[in-house]
Amino acid sequence: MNNNSTKLLFLSMLLMGTILSISSNSWFGVWMGLEINLLSITPMLANSMNMMMNESAIKYFIVQAMASTMLLFSILLIQMKYMIWWNNQMVPLMMVWSGLLLKIGAAPFHFWFPEVMGASSWINCLILMTWQKIAPMLVLSYCVKSTMFIFLINILSISIGAMGGLNQTSLRKILAYSSISHLGWMVGSLVVSENVWELYFVIYSLLSLILVFMFKSMNLFSLNQIYSTNNMKTEIKFTMFLSLLSLGGLPPFLGFLPKWIVIQLLIENNMITLMTIMVVLTTITLYYYLRISFSALILSYTENSWSTSIKTEKMMLILPFLVTISTMGLTCSSNLISLY
Repeated sequence: MNNNSTKLLFLSMLLMGTILSISSNSWFGVWMGLEINLLSITPMLANSMNMMMNESAIKYFIVQAMASTMLLFSILLIQMKYMIWWNNQMVPLMMVWSGLLLKIGAAPFHFWFPEVMGASSWINCLILMTWQKIAPMLVLSYCVKSTMFIFLINILSISIGAMGGLNQTSLRKILAYSSISHLGWMVGSLVVSENVWELYFVIYSLLSLILVFMFKSMNLFSLNQIYSTNNMKTEIKFTMFLSLLSLGGLPPFLGFLPKWIVIQLLIENNMITLMTIMVVLTTITLYYYLRISFSALILSYTENSWSTSIKTEKMMLILPFLVTISTMGLTCSSNLISLY
């Protein structure tokens, strides 16, 4: 009971910190909200029974404290030196951007993200991939500009997210690199429209929730466990890979919808070169999802070193509904748009 009440306290503080950041009308309010958020998630990441989790919590705390210090320093610089029209001054603006991008784990400030994700529980991974990105991304939307620095962040995030996931065997690290790749698209969507970013983020969060729910229900942490055909039905594998391909943004699935809108808006804003680079690099992400899918469905690897405990009854109630949303969402939304 004590453990649950502690988690509830930290979770409510986590929500409060994010809400304070996004509703604040001053930079110090934003910084304070981010600090409350950081101080509430660090105990949630730590676990007295698992040293790896404690290590990841310490890594997360150090990096986030560094980002907060950078943000606070740039805010003070703005307040002291550039009292008015600070938006025209690129140095403090880039420092604010760098602090916020370090907080969300966008490349080239991504070094901590796969490490922390690789040693966290699935629920903590979901919080890191979704909720923890809301406040910094919304604050970034207040001051983001179409500059070479932001374009470089886009391209670096997508390319590192694509390349980094190629040689991974840990499912949590694969989702971490996928998240870095999606961050490139999200920052790109922020440049053209905040509403498109909101749509992208909601769909990304939904697809991440579906996958994390599946992996947690089946107690999966490594590709080795997926390849063990003795303990997993082909239907469950198939639904899992449909969701993975949807997260990767394959055209028939829901995950392609936000990418489609971002591509259209980038073309309308004459950013064709950037859009082409982004699309080409994203195909690498799709490649490693397809590789995992084909390998697990075709290969019969029975010498598994540990078994998977699948709670079939619980899963079968909600899983078909979630996968239907993930796979059929694009078709339904396209039909609704055409009717409208």
